[in-house]
Amino acid sequence: MASTWSVLTGNRNFRHLFLAQMVVFGADWFLMVPLLVLLPDLTGSGVWGALVLAVDTGVVALLLPYTGTVADRLDRKRVMMVANGAALLGTLLLLGVNSAGTAWLAMLGIGVIAVAKAFYSPAAQAALPNVLDPGELAAGNAVAGSAWGTMTVVGASLGGLLSAWVGPYACFWVAAVGLALAAGLAALIRRPLQAPRDNAVPAQRTWAAIREALGYIGHRPRVLALVTVKSAVGLGNGVLTVFPLLAGVYGVGAAGTGLLFAVRGAGALVGPILMRRVLTRRSWLLTGLALSMSLYGLAYLGTSVVSWFPLVLVLVFVAHFAGGSNWVMSNYALQGEVPDRLRGRVFATDMMLATLAISVSQLVVASVVDLVDERVVLAGCGLVTVVYAVGWRIATRRLSLADPAAGTDPVPSDGPAPPADPAPPADPAPPADPAPSDGPAPPADPAPPEMPAPSADPVLSDRPVLSDRTGSSADPASSAGRSSPGRR
Repeated sequence: MASTWSVLTGNRNFRHLFLAQMVVFGADWFLMVPLLVLLPDLTGSGVWGALVLAVDTGVVALLLPYTGTVADRLDRKRVMMVANGAALLGTLLLLGVNSAGTAWLAMLGIGVIAVAKAFYSPAAQAALPNVLDPGELAAGNAVAGSAWGTMTVVGASLGGLLSAWVGPYACFWVAAVGLALAAGLAALIRRPLQAPRDNAVPAQRTWAAIREALGYIGHRPRVLALVTVKSAVGLGNGVLTVFPLLAGVYGVGAAGTGLLFAVRGAGALVGPILMRRVLTRRSWLLTGLALSMSLYGLAYLGTSVVSWFPLVLVLVFVAHFAGGSNWVMSNYALQGEVPDRLRGRVFATDMMLATLAISVSQLVVASVVDLVDERVVLAGCGLVTVVYAVGWRIATRRLSLADPAAGTDPVPSDGPAPPADPAPPADPAPPADPAPSDGPAPPADPAPPEMPAPSADPVLSDRPVLSDRTGSSADPASSAGRSSPGRR
């Protein structure tokens, strides 16, 4: 099995995809942290910041069912590059936010960026297994899983510090330049980002494609469990709304806000790397997912009762160590369960549920943030996550990921499956040699067994077929660790 370092240094296409994602994530936080500090200063209320976060996640959640079909039908590299260009335009709109009367521009600019992210995210996540060889899948997921955390540390901390030093508008310009760079890095990827499509098969209509993906998820309990697991952390994500207010309580200002977001990112960075051992053991995944959800909630319950800011930072780190681990474990497991032709849509559904949970959490927090103490918000979000984790584990107690996905269940679809090729006839048994007259005839040689008919449609199996670097097909479940799944 490849090491994380060898995958990053030896696989050029993966490196370009990874760096492009790093830049996108960094740009996102380089503008979001200064904006969340700027809006309360301009308006005197925490509501605008909560609304911006809700728009950021809500728009993504609404669009993901459609954008997942785009990731499965169109060139994923081109989708990523166009999305980066659109996000750049949205970032430039934020330069106009300079008074309470122009605070609405923040929502518009973030809305445009959210639309771009809704197209970018499923394309990038669905493309990841296609730039990795099967033996690199576990290490590649660990590296890719660290991208968001790494750039949250860099983007949030530097964004907070630069905002306090030269103001938020310089941060917006840095984010715009970063998005242009990300498009250039995506253009350098040479390996196809999806499996070859059969041009003789007409493309499905959007709603038919969405129904097919939902039917696939609904008929497979393991996939259904995996696409609902991120919602626990999502429902607790309203805590982000009170980060700027919490920094104000401790008197640490914009730099403190940046630190809170930075340690959040540090936890999300370290979690996927340390959880690589869990990724190599499929039987550990469901238990690991339940524990990671619970730890996230318990850490924020602890944050609500401590009164020392450094300890708050430690608990935020622990919470997002668990959240990052949760994310990478569920992504890795999904990659081994879902075929390439459906992966964009299934990942889009996965992300839609997670971002919808985040939006609900942030809207609820927005409705009470000016009425209750920040610590009450932290405790409430932590408690919701713990309750969800317990309920999820009870519901999934009979499931196991110890065995790789078996490709025997038919995939529901809107049309009939193509007929299977007929099985070749069995070779007739050779006639027995005539027996001599004074003894019994020897038994005839047995006829060879019939060959089984091929599967009607191999791409409809539970197990994805990934192209390796030379264009051959491989099964990640078998090479990335049958005894072990060993992210993002």
